[in-house]
Amino acid sequence: MIELNGITLTIEEVKRVARDREKAEISLEACAAINHSRAHVEAMLKSGEAVYGLTTGFGKFSDTRIADKDTEELQRNLIVSHACGTGEPLPTEAVRGVMLLRLNALVSGFSGIRLSTMETLLQMLNAGVHPVIPEKGSLGASGDLVPLAHMVLPMIGLGLAEYHGEILAGSEAMRRAGIATIKLAAKEGLALINGTQVMTAIGALCVYDAVQLSKNADIIASLTCEAQSCITKAFDPRVHQLRGHAGQIACAENLRNILKDSLLSGEDIPGKVQDAYSIRCIPQIHGASRDAVCYVYEAVSREINAVTDNPLIFPKEGDVISGGNFHGQPMALALDFLAIALAEFADVSERRTERLVNPALNNHLPAFLAPNGGLNSGFMIAQYAAAALVSENKILAHPASVDSIPSSANQEDHVSMGTIAARKAAEILKNVQRVLAIELFAAGQATGLIGKEKLAPATRAAYDLLRAEVPQAERDILMYEQMQKCERIVIEGRLIPAVEAVTGELN
Repeated sequence: MIELNGITLTIEEVKRVARDREKAEISLEACAAINHSRAHVEAMLKSGEAVYGLTTGFGKFSDTRIADKDTEELQRNLIVSHACGTGEPLPTEAVRGVMLLRLNALVSGFSGIRLSTMETLLQMLNAGVHPVIPEKGSLGASGDLVPLAHMVLPMIGLGLAEYHGEILAGSEAMRRAGIATIKLAAKEGLALINGTQVMTAIGALCVYDAVQLSKNADIIASLTCEAQSCITKAFDPRVHQLRGHAGQIACAENLRNILKDSLLSGEDIPGKVQDAYSIRCIPQIHGASRDAVCYVYEAVSREINAVTDNPLIFPKEGDVISGGNFHGQPMALALDFLAIALAEFADVSERRTERLVNPALNNHLPAFLAPNGGLNSGFMIAQYAAAALVSENKILAHPASVDSIPSSANQEDHVSMGTIAARKAAEILKNVQRVLAIELFAAGQATGLIGKEKLAPATRAAYDLLRAEVPQAERDILMYEQMQKCERIVIEGRLIPAVEAVTGELN
């Protein structure tokens, strides 16, 4: 059970709720803060004071006063009018992350929402009632208004929701789960949809996977290093300490540990002076991406515990402040950076695959790693596929955050495009996993042709895990089937424990 208090949620816990279906609860301290904040809202409503989002319209309509009798309709109208999403539904794990992060943003007690309303959303999360949220339509400006409005629809008996694998009317999904729908009170519609939780949920899962991917990349690159009989002196710790970048130092240490006791690679290789950059500069390339991932991890860790509502209620001081914490710029820049950093893992991986298959570069292995080449094409087109994915990533890596289109009659005149940045990063991640899978497939073929008995103990562990599912290609086979198996190995991170059983924990 993950306790929500608005302060201590971690990316690991987001993953556990989003993917592993772990349940959440609101802490007792948070319940008190939520009730205190709501009491202040009720007092302001009785005073007749004009407060944005409570007794006024929204955006450009912020100067339009709403009668007390219409506040409930105001909140409902906000949700139904803002639910303008398009495109395919977000994956269930992302939706669960969105619900969790919206709850965590509200439990701090600065939003004025009723505890009972939050408990409805919490019940939905724990029972597996997942609103259908279209992936497109957010500007990431006043937060993720559009997708978060879709999250709220089933709470009020509207929209669509997935329950036990079936897409249902929101009201029916709630009925089957035994959760009562609600009517939103003053401020609640705005509290539920003003925030960065969609871009942050997608980003949290993406950066979690990026940490695992960086280890996978080092392991797979090490197999290629073996096939290329690389000079390991380039990974000497003295070289990397002189530059001082943490990711580079960590990657070089990984490579040294993984390649220890290799009979193919070593500090000196007769007849060879140096390796190509895609081999020799692995610590510098992977390491720079590792440092970028660390930066993004820290930024996302802050944002999952951030209060991003508007206006914010400060009960102790008696203040209501209309600010801009909903603006997605901190996530937009970070997630664009993550997309670029991830794309570089694929860029260099594809170059290593090219070195494995190109007879002019592959250390005297058969052309395209094909026994009886000519009759067999071997891994020729596997490298094509990697090249296509890398090229696609070049387009996707263009930063979304450099764009802005004014909205709401120019009231919202700068927007972050942070949710687009998050979705692009997630798509690039998938492509990188596929490119690394192709390198794994090719490196396994290459080292199998050389002989696994010459491999370092750690790379041999990776090779054996691969061979348990993917056979050595003795002739042309259905390549996509084996590529998909390699992709599952990468996505599930199965290489990591196999290698760490030999090396100890990798960086």
